[in-house]
Amino acid sequence: MASTHSVRLGLAQINTTVGDFIGNLDLMKKVIMRARTQGVDLVAFPELAVCGYPPEDLLLKPQFIEKNLEYLHKLVESTDGLTVVAGFVDSCAERLYNAAAVIHDGKLAGVYHKAFLPNYGVFDEKRYFCEGRESAAFLLGGISFGVNICEDLWSEHSSTATEIGTNLIVNISASPYHYQKAGQRQGLLVRHAQEERMAIAYVNLVGGHDELVFDGNSLVVDQDGQVLARGKPFDEDLVIADLCLEPRMPRLESNERSCGIVLGELAPAVKPLLPERAISVSGQEAEIYDALVLGTRDYCAKNGFKKAALGISGGIDSGLVAAVAVDALGEGNVVGVAMPSRYSSPSSVSDAEQLCRNLGIRLIAMPIEPVFEAYLTSLADAFRGLPANSAEENIQARIRGNFLMALSNKFGWLVLPTGNKSEMATGYATLYGDMAGGFAILKDVPKTIVYKLALYRNAQAGCDLIPRSVIDKPPSAELRPNQKDTDSLPPYDQLDPVIKAYVEEDKSVEQMLAAGMDEAVVRQTVRLIDGSEYKRRQAPPGIKITARAFGKDRRLPITNKFRGNG
Repeated sequence: MASTHSVRLGLAQINTTVGDFIGNLDLMKKVIMRARTQGVDLVAFPELAVCGYPPEDLLLKPQFIEKNLEYLHKLVESTDGLTVVAGFVDSCAERLYNAAAVIHDGKLAGVYHKAFLPNYGVFDEKRYFCEGRESAAFLLGGISFGVNICEDLWSEHSSTATEIGTNLIVNISASPYHYQKAGQRQGLLVRHAQEERMAIAYVNLVGGHDELVFDGNSLVVDQDGQVLARGKPFDEDLVIADLCLEPRMPRLESNERSCGIVLGELAPAVKPLLPERAISVSGQEAEIYDALVLGTRDYCAKNGFKKAALGISGGIDSGLVAAVAVDALGEGNVVGVAMPSRYSSPSSVSDAEQLCRNLGIRLIAMPIEPVFEAYLTSLADAFRGLPANSAEENIQARIRGNFLMALSNKFGWLVLPTGNKSEMATGYATLYGDMAGGFAILKDVPKTIVYKLALYRNAQAGCDLIPRSVIDKPPSAELRPNQKDTDSLPPYDQLDPVIKAYVEEDKSVEQMLAAGMDEAVVRQTVRLIDGSEYKRRQAPPGIKITARAFGKDRRLPITNKFRGNG
């Protein structure tokens, strides 16, 4: 049997902030210090860790690129006794590259340029970066490893790092979350490891950035496809694992675009024993809920908001948003605002009060009736002789939006709209009313999932934190007498599958009908989705949790004559 060499890997699953060069470097230095105490040989940081991900059009600013390079050199100076792989933006001959620096013992040993640039969904990398053309094998003691970046592993052709025959690939990534993504990643890594007979160390970013949440879930997979270690989901972590590898010399002579770089020997020091790491996978509701909490916490923290406010209607959407906000920010930093109207039922008012008591948050009561009456009086001549319609309904929503924004302006609170994906899809929302605010937690959460998340949170609490009466009542905007959502929309259990098929899967009406969906529901839903693009374009950002969210994921012209309903 061939002798094996052991390498101790450290996957630094950190929460960076775009443009916070000082803060990002400080995070990386702290991890490096901790790695040294644990006898780690090789530490890997996520994609673009030096500057933060995704930097978007900041990449068009030369001073941003220069700062990024300055802080890469500061990182290099902090790596004595270690091998470090870290993401940064490289600039060569006026071209930018999404790059990985390979640093050894205080010196920059090599740079890898990302070969496969994603340009779909939320990704626009071809707008900024050039494709890399070369790869290298890095020789560290008795092992050889290659480096690649995120999409390089998702490509069918993987990367030239696999072509040169190393026995370990270090993949640095910033792979945004959507439900079931972690399982897809693991399946991909296992398949690559088994097919190429190589181990894979995969480090992913963690944290929230605008609409995106990065879930961590870093992985070490051996050459047999066995998962040796997994990073925590939705939390910073240093994943340390010992990997035993058979010697394998890279096939450099067969590849003109590859080279071998000798880093040095592995430190012979005795390494401390590693505690066992539990490898567990969260269920659907836990995974989504944790993503919402992390996305909310980071959006507030990274943008300087300490407190948030939201309208508490007594409905399930506001109940779930309030629960997420409390878990993200703490009960003392969340304010509920009850704004009952002439159409609010007594149960809605009492449910709002009970919810706030359960969550321990402050409740401000601001009835809208006097302002609504003033509006109706001012508009009486203009509206004379016309029946009441959505104009009067939307006035109420806009009064509430104005109240919330006034509180935001006065106290610096972030307003959290409570609309869900089902409402955003169909336009069942009021511009400058219930859509007003800064960060829409449920923007990508379908209504049917809202119910599941509410039940999940109650189960975690061991009580009806969100009152059962809130969950059980028929959903209503309460903007006219006896109003129900089903007056305007199909039932949510029929609506949400159509939204998923049409928005997330690009299915046609004909395909949905062939799958057995109700024709009236399909045609109504598609018509509403197609006609509401102008509203969504003006909506605040919200957390992506599905395969395709509204916003960067789905970009349609407002002005167009094509309609998906035939």
